[in-house]
Amino acid sequence: QVQMVQSGGGSVQAGGSLRLSCAASGGITFDGMALAWFRQAPGKQREGVAGISLGGSVTKYARSVEGRFTISRDNAKETMYLHMNSLKPEDTGTYYCAASRGAWADDYRDPSKWTYWGEGTQVTVSP
Repeated sequence: QVQMVQSGGGSVQAGGSLRLSCAASGGITFDGMALAWFRQAPGKQREGVAGISLGGSVTKYARSVEGRFTISRDNAKETMYLHMNSLKPEDTGTYYCAASRGAWADDYRDPSKWTYWGEGTQVTVSP
């Protein structure tokens, strides 16, 4: 059974940094899948934050986070990361990792393209 287990997150003041991790297990072919991070604020739709290609050479970001967030992956550890710097209150929400064999890094905008999901982790940024 495929599992995507998230860790990290928490509460931080504006301008601070956090790192999210997402470890895959259960026989998933991790290095054969594109990966992405999404987030969802209360009362809002889930939105794509960033995507990364199979080998990690291609990364895509939402305009709202570009230059502040970095998506990365370690295929040997079957783990993906989201480094978040210069956090803003509007970054507050539940963050989800996602993986899919048939997706591309560009597909980070579309939740329907992703097969496997993490359980979500809360990020709260105070002013």
